[in-house]
Amino acid sequence: MLIWIIFAAMTGAAVFALLWPLGRGDPNAFAETADARSLYRAQLGEIERDLGRELIGAPEAEAARAEAARRLLRAADRHPDPVGESEPALRRRRAASALALSCVPLLALLLYGAQGSPMQPDRPLSARLKADPAQDFDLALTRIEAHLAANPSDGRGWAVVAPVYLRQGRYDDAVRAFTAAIEHGGADAERLAGLGEARALAAGGVVTASARQPLTEAVKREPGNARARFFLAIAKEQDGDSRGAADALRALLADAPADATWTEMVRQRLAGLEAPPTMAGSIAALPPADQQEAIRGMVAGLAERLKQGGGTVPEWSRLIRSQMVLGDRPAALSAVATARQRLAQDATAMAQIDSLAGELGLRETAP
Repeated sequence: MLIWIIFAAMTGAAVFALLWPLGRGDPNAFAETADARSLYRAQLGEIERDLGRELIGAPEAEAARAEAARRLLRAADRHPDPVGESEPALRRRRAASALALSCVPLLALLLYGAQGSPMQPDRPLSARLKADPAQDFDLALTRIEAHLAANPSDGRGWAVVAPVYLRQGRYDDAVRAFTAAIEHGGADAERLAGLGEARALAAGGVVTASARQPLTEAVKREPGNARARFFLAIAKEQDGDSRGAADALRALLADAPADATWTEMVRQRLAGLEAPPTMAGSIAALPPADQQEAIRGMVAGLAERLKQGGGTVPEWSRLIRSQMVLGDRPAALSAVATARQRLAQDATAMAQIDSLAGELGLRETAP
């Protein structure tokens, strides 16, 4: 009911604003008779101009002034009062008033019916936020971002939004936020590990050299940091050291708290490394003298398969890293060039290959 009272008051104010000039106007504005005094002043002005230009003499000017005065007196005698509004003028005023009284409320109702929600009950802001917590979260994030835009040296603020960006998949923003948090708020193990994770995810899951540096530093500061240890284990896997990666994941599970929520993800990763039978397991069972040759054969098989067509970024990365580990730089250079050709239509994949080439010192081959 209150909303309708407010609407009625607003409509009344709008109508009053339209009718006020009509009601306060000069009644003589609609009169159809000439203003004799205005005509007299105009005639006097004309006489003075003619006299100044010497078109008439002083006696003629005086006679003309006297004649104009006599005309003014005769007009005043005939019309002592203004005639007032004519019937057409009165009809125009009434039509304008009726139009304002009818069209303004009708237009307001039509607009509200089309754009408003007449049947929706009112709810205070607190109730709306309680019904949709995402609104509250988005509002808080927006406020923090506005605060950081005005105060870019607030290290604690950057430390708050960095994990949020990471959860939302805004990895480049997360890298920027973790970097600012470390720069302005100091480096601790958690922030360093977050920066390493953000850089790895921004590179498509490849633990690049720029990602390993903060991860390694995080483990130095806090040997039990689970996030840093997990991504360093992935780095070993990407380097072709599956056994080292599996050992690192087992040690991580052994040190995990009983209520840790991330252990299932680690177990799945470990299961993928331990899945029998694996080529890595078969190679590990060979005598040391035969392991190098078997590894070369495995890398050559991967290279031949990728050369025939297809291949994902992780597969190309594994091949290039393996060739560098074997000391076969020319093959690694060729693999980088082929990967760029095959993945040329994928900007993200190209960026990952370029990052890997830079990490391994192969960037100079970029076309």
